[in-house]
Amino acid sequence: MSNKRGGGSIILATFLVGYMLSQMPLPQFAEWFRPEWVAMILIYWVMALPERVGLGTAALVGLGLDLIKGSPMGLNVLSLLIITYLTLLLYKRLRMFPLIQQAVMVMMLVGINQLIFNWVHNLMGTRSDSLIFLLPALMSAILWPWLFVILRGLRRAFRVA
Repeated sequence: MSNKRGGGSIILATFLVGYMLSQMPLPQFAEWFRPEWVAMILIYWVMALPERVGLGTAALVGLGLDLIKGSPMGLNVLSLLIITYLTLLLYKRLRMFPLIQQAVMVMMLVGINQLIFNWVHNLMGTRSDSLIFLLPALMSAILWPWLFVILRGLRRAFRVA
């Protein structure tokens, strides 16, 4: 019983670190290169513990991200729910993939996230004429193997199950 509580605090701590990384100041030219930390952490935990981290967690994490970023309420909730649902459908396959294939899948999932954001911003009138909005998906894929190894190490060290 206490093992689950400890595991829950580790999961929560990783999301808090993801929130901090998503708000870390970057130079103006590097803003488009910021990976989607919270989405990647959510993908990892859904893959690793689908019975504990699912759609409810995605909704709460997305709501927190909406509040932190000041984005239209529900936008992050919607995008993270879609990513979580797709990850729940594919988690058994994703676990079997080597890290490079997982990174490609993460790029696609984060790309879906970015497409939803771009679509909503286009509806609001802030239009983007290029595909630069997809750069965070590429950066997330590049950083996925390292994030995966770090989170797996944390999960094993603290026996999160």
